[in-house]
Order: sequence, then structure tokens, then C-alpha cells
Amino acid sequence: MCTIYSFTEKEMSGQTIDFNQYRGKVLLIVNTASKCGLAPQLEGLEALYQEYQSQGLAILGLPSNQFHQEIAADEISQYCQLHYGVTFPMTQPVLVNGEGEDPLFTYLKQAAGHGRIKWNYTKFLIGRNGQMIHRYSPTTAPAKMSSDIQQALNS
Repeated sequence: MCTIYSFTEKEMSGQTIDFNQYRGKVLLIVNTASKCGLAPQLEGLEALYQEYQSQGLAILGLPSNQFHQEIAADEISQYCQLHYGVTFPMTQPVLVNGEGEDPLFTYLKQAAGHGRIKWNYTKFLIGRNGQMIHRYSPTTAPAKMSSDIQQALNS
């Protein structure tokens, strides 16, 4: 049976991210795009990461050029760190919909009970038990997820 812990992704550096490392943590997965109008959310995501990382929150950014708003793959990590202070892990670019879609996004969409990713910065909150808690729309500001994250961390 497939669970969130069945997945691996490739970090920007090429190292494998084994999702087993997230067992017992609250995980926030976000499809990102550096040149999207919503990219300033990276600052808010980083603020959540800094505030709750020590309590068990992990954030994983998965860049996607599905909506034609991402820069060259070899520039993403540095750009996000320089412009938004991002320190949470970022993967190599993925597709979030359609042919060639990353299997993680197939799983996330099914687990959330929603179809297509409509835009960059769709966010998925996964509980310590590996179960989907909530899928957030692209326009949901990271700060608005704080109470859900706190609740998940205390569960």
C-alpha cells in the first residue's frame, strides 16, 4: 500500500530525499515557482519553518514550470535563498499535472480528494501519522495555516 513515506524526490543537489525521514513529523509540501506573483509566499513559508521546525515541522518545496513561471533548474535554489531566505529543502523541478506528472502529486491529489493542481503554491499539510490534513489553495497565505500546523504538531 502506498503511503507518503513510499516516495523519494531529488534535492537540487541531486541527493535523494527519502520520505521515511518525515515519519513522526508534520510535513508541508508546496509546488513553487520563482517567477510567480505568489512567490513572496516563500518568505511566509520560511517563517513557518523557522518557527515550527524545532517542534517537528518539515517543509518541502517542489519547483514546477507547469505554469511557465519557473527559472532555469540550476538557478532555483540560489534564487529562492537570495530573494526569500529559503532554507527548507527544495527538489529538482517536477510536473504536477498530466503526462509525466510526479507520482507524489498523483498521490497528494488523491489523498486530498481534489483533482488538478490549478496553480503554483498549492500546499498540502500532512500529519505526524502520514495522513492528509488539508489541501490549501495557492492564494492561502502561509500565516493562515499557522493554527492548523500548531494543531497538527500537538496531535
